Amino acid sequence: MIRIGVISDTHGLLRPEVARCLDGVAHIIHAGDIGAEQVLEGLRRIAPVTAIRGNVDTGDWARDYRDTETVRLGQYDFYILHDLNELGSKPAPEGAAAVICGHSHRASVRTVDGVLYLNPGSAGPRRFKLPITLATLDLDESGELRPIVHTLREP
Repeated sequence: MIRIGVISDTHGLLRPEVARCLDGVAHIIHAGDIGAEQVLEGLRRIAPVTAIRGNVDTGDWARDYRDTETVRLGQYDFYILHDLNELGSKPAPEGAAAVICGHSHRASVRTVDGVLYLNPGSAGPRRFKLPITLATLDLDESGELRPIVHTLREP
């Protein structure tokens, strides 16, 4: 089994609880609205990172990141974009086992036509009264993806 960390909408804030929650993951996916390069530097101290740019990622540092990315981890392809609405009514890209997104600040897990759609919610500054969340995703060799949404407590 491989465990992947999935995070989004940090908006420049890397909470200490993130490192504790993601301890031991093999890889981290950041689904945009990073907010500052330092967030990715901190995540890279935990595990290798695949990150895409979100709508707030406009500084010079963000030019190195694409709007979408596909990454293969284990036997699975993950399609990453910030705002799921950009897919519109189109299906997930062919071959994708999961679509990872952010933007809404609301965690959600659903499966459509055999494809997992995972939004880890927001791990950055609290917005509205939404919980502060991220996710882990266990990649099972039997072909099962097991997402878990974690609610972080503020210090």
